[in-house]
Amino acid sequence: MSRHDRNARSGADRTSLYDDITNKIIAELEAGRIPWVQPWGSAAAKAPLAMPANVATGRQYSGINVLILWGAVIEHGFPVQSWLTFRQALSLGGHVRKGEHGTTVVYADRFIPDNEKKRALETGEQAQAIPFLKRFTVFNVAQCEDLPEGLAVAPPAPEPGLIEPTVEALIKATGIDVRIGGNRAFYMPAHDYVQVPPPQAYFETINWHRTALHELGHATGHASRLGRDLSGSFGSKKYAFEELVAEMNAAFCCASLGIVPTVRHTDYIASWLDVLREDNRAIVRAASHASRAADWLLGFLPDTASSPQTDVDRRAA
Repeated sequence: MSRHDRNARSGADRTSLYDDITNKIIAELEAGRIPWVQPWGSAAAKAPLAMPANVATGRQYSGINVLILWGAVIEHGFPVQSWLTFRQALSLGGHVRKGEHGTTVVYADRFIPDNEKKRALETGEQAQAIPFLKRFTVFNVAQCEDLPEGLAVAPPAPEPGLIEPTVEALIKATGIDVRIGGNRAFYMPAHDYVQVPPPQAYFETINWHRTALHELGHATGHASRLGRDLSGSFGSKKYAFEELVAEMNAAFCCASLGIVPTVRHTDYIASWLDVLREDNRAIVRAASHASRAADWLLGFLPDTASSPQTDVDRRAA
């Protein structure tokens, strides 16, 4: 096979993987299900609310892999959010049960094609790397046998009354200007402040915290923080994309804090679908931005609130 044929095939495989992921997310949204909001605490969810993690390395999965693994936990009724590869199961003295089917997750990286390296040398410009995804397969711990006992221990539920002070401490520690008042929640990029109505305006106080985490997600995009493009006007594709980022950021933060995620803006579903149908890489990029935003915010958690497994596999998409 010539190099041209191999490159063409590799490109087709990458496109297919993006298509597979995007088409699944689109199907969920069209059915009225939000992939980053799962029915935690209901009969449909056997596993506790948590971020999915690799039990062999202790690393949390990130980006689009969170949505993929949360979906698999609900679809197959797995009792834990703990995963590992076939070889990792063997290395721990166990094995994947015969007949079990794994879940495909992705590894994101970048490479510089030979022709781009040549162009950069000829022009003196910086070579442009091309992002790519690579598939690999993981299995839930419940699909394995003979693993060491206690390998997948469910995280303890937060003690009543501790979630809200933790979120308030997190908000204060970020240094972001959060103003309480008015009758709507928003982030003002031009003046870099978040405004959220008072907690009394919400039917449940915890919704104030969910809303605040959503708006703080927008604030992470400021040029002084993570530097995302916040220039989109209401109704534009850029605006819809940033709302996707903030929604998933809030879900990831909530799950890490023991708060059941909810959808803050169901009226944006149609615009999200437009974005995903137009660009098969949009959901992967949005989920990646959301993970970085959540990591940035959760980095301000008091040490006493930190999870024993907060190492995130940043190579995951």
